[in-house]
Amino acid sequence: MANLVLAIFGISLLMIVHEAGHYVFARLAGMRVTTFSIGFGPALWKHKPKGSPTTFQLCLVPFLAYVRIAGMGAVEEESDPKDPGLYENKSLRARALTILGGPLANYAFASVAIFALGLAGWPETQVTSPMIVDAVVEPAASAGVRAGDVVVEAAGTPVHDVRDLAKVTSTRAGIETPYVVERNGERLAPIVIVPREANGRGVIGISAKTTTTTRRLGVGEAAKLAVVMPAAVTAQNVAGFAHLAKTRSTEGVTGPVGMTKEVAAQVARGPYAFVLVLVAISIALGFFNLLPFPFLDGGRLMFLAFELIAGRRPNRTGEALVHAAGMLILLGIAALVTWRDITG
Repeated sequence: MANLVLAIFGISLLMIVHEAGHYVFARLAGMRVTTFSIGFGPALWKHKPKGSPTTFQLCLVPFLAYVRIAGMGAVEEESDPKDPGLYENKSLRARALTILGGPLANYAFASVAIFALGLAGWPETQVTSPMIVDAVVEPAASAGVRAGDVVVEAAGTPVHDVRDLAKVTSTRAGIETPYVVERNGERLAPIVIVPREANGRGVIGISAKTTTTTRRLGVGEAAKLAVVMPAAVTAQNVAGFAHLAKTRSTEGVTGPVGMTKEVAAQVARGPYAFVLVLVAISIALGFFNLLPFPFLDGGRLMFLAFELIAGRRPNRTGEALVHAAGMLILLGIAALVTWRDITG
């Protein structure tokens, strides 16, 4: 339960960071931010600092976060061309930076965390032999593989470590494959598993036990890693989304439930693993929100790009309808993957 609570706290922190990015850039541009909410549902606590237009609140369900910027809401929201605090009355540059603020904050969080971790002691993982199973998910879990088992053979090929296992499995997505394991020193009959496809390669849901040491990096090395690692993770995200678009499948997409489970699992592995998984999720949130899809930050930037090219603003009602449609599609996908995370 403690791991689960920490996982929820960690993911909520990333949402707060994202919304804080929007908030900071909006305030720097002189926009009026009326609400900064942590969580959703009935408000448990509210505070409006003296001289501030913003009401800060903590809600019953402390998951997700949002900011409400005047002039950026619904079509029926009051519009006053003389009000300098409205989003719609600000320059194109100010509005674009306000939209970009959320994803930029997620990337900044990841870079700062990587830099700090590098100075404190960067974890370096060594592959160990034999291939001892550390954790199991589907499809290996249903096939009978357990944590602590030693994988010694895959499809007739000897397995010495996780690299051997991955090499055999990666080319066998959707193909029945026999795996031989040893349990408590006894070799069991072959276990047949059908690897599932994930990002174009076969996986069976097994992670290996590894040994981890830490090494303190110099300031320059830590700074370089803080720039290189987010770029590398983003490239992996791009490849993953390209594969999803090609296959037209949501296989491999994780919803809030699956994400929380994964973070909780990393919490159990220690603080280094916890921070690293938050770094990966923060980068993924920043990247995902930049996708040019309605309702996302990237979708809003597309409308600003139209304004820049066409020299006029898009129809406000039409833009609102497009974002509403995008929201419904995203909610549908989220419901699908959440159901799969719960029942899978």
